[in-house]
Amino acid sequence: MNSATATYDVIIAGLGPTGLTLAHCLGLRGHRVLVLEREPQFYGNARAVYTDGECMRIFQSFGMAERLAADMLQDAPVQLILPDGRVLFQIKNTQRPHGWPGNNFFYQPLLETALADGLAKYPNVTVKRGRELTRFEQDASGVDVFHLATDGSSYGRAAPAPGAKPAPVSGEAQVRARYLVGADGGRSGVRAQLGIGMSGKNFPNPWLVVDLEAKDPADGMRHIPYFDFICDPACPTVSCVQPRGHHRYEFMLMPGQSREWMEKPETVRHFLSKHIDVDKFYILRTLVYTFNALMADKWRDGRVLLAGDAAHMTPQFIGQGMNAGVRDAYNLAWKLDAVLRGFAGEALLDSYERERRPHAAAMTREGIRMKDFVSMVNPLGTTLRNAATWLVTRLPKLGPFVRQGDFIPKPSYRAGSYFGLRRKRWRGAEGRLMPQPNLRGPDGRRRLLDELVGKGFVLIGAGVDPRASLDTPALALWQALGASYVAIYPFGGRPSGEGVARAVPQGLIETEDPDHSFFDWLKRSGGRHGSVAIVRPDKFVFALVRAGELTAATREFERQMFRAEAAVEALEPQSAAAAVTWARAA
Repeated sequence: MNSATATYDVIIAGLGPTGLTLAHCLGLRGHRVLVLEREPQFYGNARAVYTDGECMRIFQSFGMAERLAADMLQDAPVQLILPDGRVLFQIKNTQRPHGWPGNNFFYQPLLETALADGLAKYPNVTVKRGRELTRFEQDASGVDVFHLATDGSSYGRAAPAPGAKPAPVSGEAQVRARYLVGADGGRSGVRAQLGIGMSGKNFPNPWLVVDLEAKDPADGMRHIPYFDFICDPACPTVSCVQPRGHHRYEFMLMPGQSREWMEKPETVRHFLSKHIDVDKFYILRTLVYTFNALMADKWRDGRVLLAGDAAHMTPQFIGQGMNAGVRDAYNLAWKLDAVLRGFAGEALLDSYERERRPHAAAMTREGIRMKDFVSMVNPLGTTLRNAATWLVTRLPKLGPFVRQGDFIPKPSYRAGSYFGLRRKRWRGAEGRLMPQPNLRGPDGRRRLLDELVGKGFVLIGAGVDPRASLDTPALALWQALGASYVAIYPFGGRPSGEGVARAVPQGLIETEDPDHSFFDWLKRSGGRHGSVAIVRPDKFVFALVRAGELTAATREFERQMFRAEAAVEALEPQSAAAAVTWARAA
């Protein structure tokens, strides 16, 4: 085992959306990152087509949201359509609790190319394409990773057998890092070498995917402006709207229809001709696939962690496969950052799976329910489904819940499983993603909250300086962590007039809430004027307390960060030597 000082802080296997997000988040924080991608060339076919406002907020955190939004269709309704073209119901929601539209449809090659190009701004991030991770060995202080040049023939190959220990291969290069993250997809070699199995369900129903590009985007697509689930018992179909003239159709294979028959050009043309003039489109790809609802048995083994499809796979029917991986990366990044900098003990990393696993599982369950809803083929069942849906979507309270898509699981962690104080009430803020209000900033301009506070911890006071009630040790802790301090006042309620200090308290960001969205959230969550929120770097709430309780909440924060353990870990010779190197890199 190589005992040399780590060359990198983190090595990421895989350059898909999960690996790209993690590389951005760690690169932004100054860590030395190596990304190994086995394919020499970018995989130019679309898989995912949709992201939500929560993930757009994540992309915002590293300065890529506006760039990505330029190639997205935003706020497009989702329709469930009957075979005769009548709309069963629409899902429409233009609210922006996270500062971005809830529906964003994209063409994945454009998204991934932009994210990959964006990594060039980090001199501390190295991307090596055409290099496959062949094996790794971990010890108490790091991971030795071996990688080899590859010709890019990995797409579609079988997954490695779990637990098989690869033998050394001639020509391997060796690098070392403190942590390895396997973001290498559903056929993860990292997961296989760890011997971690996957549990869940494989669905036998094959679907034919056809990716299209209009020869003239202004001619041939006017009748399909939205995302459509076509609930046809003779052929359940999905019509996916995408930007720049791209479109996708998915057709469920029926009994007696073979994969080979469905992939024939004449068969593909026959199915497409029911919906479009095929001659006005280029057919970019056809593929028959099945889908899975699987979860890795564990997501961490020592210094090796799994993320994205390597950790969980979900049916595509609510568009949350890619988004789950993006959420994984954002959750994991700030925790790796805290551990690498010595601000937290390694045990903090265990909260990654505890938080993300239940949420990913909830998304998978909802995806299965949507699959069952749209792919129903029994005539009696479809009649009952249509009648029940017509009724439910018109009920006073349940109707808006369905029509706005509020049945999609919210960014909320299971009680008792998250990094944060215990919720004191059912609608408590702790362990839940804080909304991103559009505030009036210190310069008098409207700014989204995250733009004002940056990438670290935040203390937010409701009409008060959040530091006012902290004792000296608690304040020193937040200062050491580089926390931001924000006071949010009601619109028109900033301190003014005689008796008000002429200078803004040093380090305090004073804002107003013109839309009252922050104070509406505060009231729903049980807070009031004078309350203080401790917000994590991923914008989940650690605590929402009265000012007088903030010092005690800080003590609990210190305990849950395993600060005492971090101090012990820092005394180890390797860690102490590496800390100097990390400080220089940061």
